[in-house]
Amino acid sequence: MHILVVTDQHPESLGGVQVAIRMQRRALERLGHRVTVAAPALHRRGYATAVADREAYIDLPSRPITRDREYGITWPGRRTDRALARALAERPPVDLVHVQGDFWGAMIGVRAARGLRVPIVHTMHNHVDEGTRAVTPLAPLAFAGLRVWRRLALRGARGAVDRASRGAWRYLAELAAEADAVTAPSQHFADALRRHGVSAQVLVTPNGVDDEAIAAARRVARSERRRPKLVWLGRMSHEKRVLEFIDAIGRAQIDADVTLHGAGLLLSRVEERIAALGLADRVTVAGPVPYASALAALRDADALVQTSIGFETQGLTPFEAAALGTPTVFSDAEIAEDVDVAQKWVVADGSVDALARTLRQAVSDLAARPGALRIDETAAPRFLQSARTAEMLAVYEAVLSAGERRAG
Repeated sequence: MHILVVTDQHPESLGGVQVAIRMQRRALERLGHRVTVAAPALHRRGYATAVADREAYIDLPSRPITRDREYGITWPGRRTDRALARALAERPPVDLVHVQGDFWGAMIGVRAARGLRVPIVHTMHNHVDEGTRAVTPLAPLAFAGLRVWRRLALRGARGAVDRASRGAWRYLAELAAEADAVTAPSQHFADALRRHGVSAQVLVTPNGVDDEAIAAARRVARSERRRPKLVWLGRMSHEKRVLEFIDAIGRAQIDADVTLHGAGLLLSRVEERIAALGLADRVTVAGPVPYASALAALRDADALVQTSIGFETQGLTPFEAAALGTPTVFSDAEIAEDVDVAQKWVVADGSVDALARTLRQAVSDLAARPGALRIDETAAPRFLQSARTAEMLAVYEAVLSAGERRAG
C-alpha cells in the first residue's frame, strides 16, 4: 500500500503531530508499506533532509510564518498541485490520501485526492475552536475567514454537512464531508467532533510512541537525585499555559528540580518570569531537544507536568511518559481519562492556585516515597506505535474495501 500523508507542517518541525507522523511512517514501513509525507518545506536554519528521509518527504513550496523559521505555509492552489504531482510521478501510484492537517494541509490533501481519484482518511489533530480563541479575540472572524478560504480552495464540499455545526466546527465539518473516514486521536476529541456536528462517525485512533525508542529509553538508568525531578515538554505558547506553570511554581515554593524542554514565541517571557520570581535555583530551561533526549528526560523525571486545558486533542507527552513509567500531573482531566493509569495527580480547576496546590501535593508524595511512584511496566504496550498502527491499518483497509465495492 502507498499512503500519501498531507499535513500542515514539515514532519521534522517541532510538535506532537509531527512526532506522531514520523512514528506512524516508520511503523508502516516496517510492515512493508510505503509512506510519502507532503508538507511545507522546512526553513529552519541549518536544516537538511536526512538521506533516509529523502524518498519519503515531498517539500512543497512554502514561506516561513514564524520568526524562528520553524513553521511555514504552503498555499493550496494550482502551483502546489503541480509541484505535488511532479513529485508523485516519480513514485509508485498512491492508494490512499491520509490528511493529517486542518488548515492548508487539509486543502492540499483534498485537492490531491480528487486529482488522484483515491479515498481520503482525515485525522483531525487540531482543536481549531479552542486554539483560535486562545490567541485572538477575533475568533469568529477567523472562523469565517477559514470557511471562505476553504471554499476558494475546494469550492463546494463533496458530501453532507450538518447544518447544526457552527464556527470552527462548521469549517471542520466541511472538510470532514470530503473524507471516507474521519478519525481523532482521543475519545474526548472524537466526542467533541460528533457533538458539534463535524461528523456522525469519528473513529478513535490514538497516536502511539515508537517501540524501539521507548525500549532504548527504558534501558538507561535513572540519575541520582536529592529531591524530586519534574519535567515539562512542549511548545511555549499561550494555549500551553507555560507562563501559568511558572507562576504556579513560584506560588507553590516546591522543593524540586524543574526542567522545561521546548521553545516557541513565549521562550523569552518564560526566562524573564523565572528570573523575576527568583526561581533560577530550581527551574531550568533546556530548550528544544531531539526526540530521544525528550524521552530520556521523561524517563528520568519523577513526574511530567501537563498544563494546557481544553486545547489538546490527545496530548502525546503523557502517553509517552506513561510508556516510560513516569506519572503525570494533569491540568486537563479529559487527557487524564484517556491515559487511564492509576498513578497520577489531577488539578481541580484551571486556576494558578489549583495548579500550585497540586504541584505541592505531587512533590510531597514523591519526596515521601522516592522512586516508588512509578507506572507499572505492564501498562506500556497499549501506548506503543505497533498497537496503534494495526488500528490505523484496519481503517485504511476498510476504506479501500468500501471503494472497491462501490466501483464493482
